[in-house]
Amino acid sequence: MLKRNLAILAIVLSCSSFMVNGWPWVIDTVSKVRLTWSEDPSTTMKIIWDTKSELGKDQVVYYDDVDHGLNIENYSHQIKVQKIVLHKTMFNAVVHLKDLLPDTKYYFVIKTSKGDLSKRYWFKTIDDNEDAKLSIIAGGDSRNNRTPRVAANKLVSKLRADFVLFGGDMTSLDFSGQWKKWFSDWEHTIAEDGRITPVVVARGNHERSNASISKLFDTSEGVYYSLSFAGDLLKTFVLNSETSLNGDQFTWLKNDLESSHESIWKIALYHRPMRPHTKKKSENDRLYQAWAPVFYKHGMDLVVESDSHTVKTTYPIRPSFEPGHEEGFVRDDERGTVYVGEGCWGAPLRENNDDKTWTRSSGSFNQFKWIHLDRDKMDVRTIVIDNADHVDSVLDEERFKLPKNLNVWSPKEGDIVTLESRN
Repeated sequence: MLKRNLAILAIVLSCSSFMVNGWPWVIDTVSKVRLTWSEDPSTTMKIIWDTKSELGKDQVVYYDDVDHGLNIENYSHQIKVQKIVLHKTMFNAVVHLKDLLPDTKYYFVIKTSKGDLSKRYWFKTIDDNEDAKLSIIAGGDSRNNRTPRVAANKLVSKLRADFVLFGGDMTSLDFSGQWKKWFSDWEHTIAEDGRITPVVVARGNHERSNASISKLFDTSEGVYYSLSFAGDLLKTFVLNSETSLNGDQFTWLKNDLESSHESIWKIALYHRPMRPHTKKKSENDRLYQAWAPVFYKHGMDLVVESDSHTVKTTYPIRPSFEPGHEEGFVRDDERGTVYVGEGCWGAPLRENNDDKTWTRSSGSFNQFKWIHLDRDKMDVRTIVIDNADHVDSVLDEERFKLPKNLNVWSPKEGDIVTLESRN
């Protein structure tokens, strides 16, 4: 009987609400914490979490650039939940911190309306000048294979990058239960000391609508936007391959690229690849015709694609149908764009059986890209994620060093793709 009652209690406590004497009783908690940006990453941060109920509107974030642990009365700043977005049966609370100091650690604690406290978390704002060095993790396609998905997430916590670029297809069917598990798994990206790595997200084809991204991560409604990091060191362009490629999105992209000539590096993130590296996927002429020419014209350095569940890096390539081209691209080491991908954050793997003449290397295994860049060069490594539990964690001051047991893919072409700055 005792075991049965304990089991019932566990089920009850796992629910966000249930009935007591005919009345709904709601647990006011904090879970599924994630960070992202919609404005300057040097001076802002967006904190989002599931409050479990509409009572979450009374929750408060206490934050400071000094670590006070759980002693919330010592924190210099506090801010109430600014909005709650009910989506996928989660009450997604949003707090947008502004006027932060660049290159600064900020510690925060969330207090529920009942007075309970979350863990003490922290993040670091991005430096605001071009002499900074950035560490970035890029990938996509986690779907519902939780073992490799969690392995990749654990590596995020250990590599302590400045942020993650995630190219969509978080789940397979876009159901609320799948999203709850995804966000629970995403908390494996939080380091043991509470450090949270922000994530910049694009929409995939398994997100059935823009709302799955815009409401859960508080992005623009169209899910296309750009962010500049470390002044003019890097600009990222997040695009939506699941809606019209022309029209408003193309006009925005063209105008944004035209105003970004001062950016030392440019990276594009979107879901479907122009030229997939598996025969299971068709060549995507719509994407090629819409975006490849404008990428080349404005000097896009790196493009991160997903969707195919294969591994690829290309040589620098430019769109052309001159003799010797394949699928409308030719190699151009001087002015070309490097394309990497294509997913493999846990989604079912496909065979890499459609290499091109300008493919540098390809494979089929669970992986993401680890990018280091400064004003002079960008190094891109492919990280095999399956041995995550055996990889050491890096220290913040040594986060550009490879930790012990990290599995860096080393094809015959070499384990590092290096790009030299065009500037």
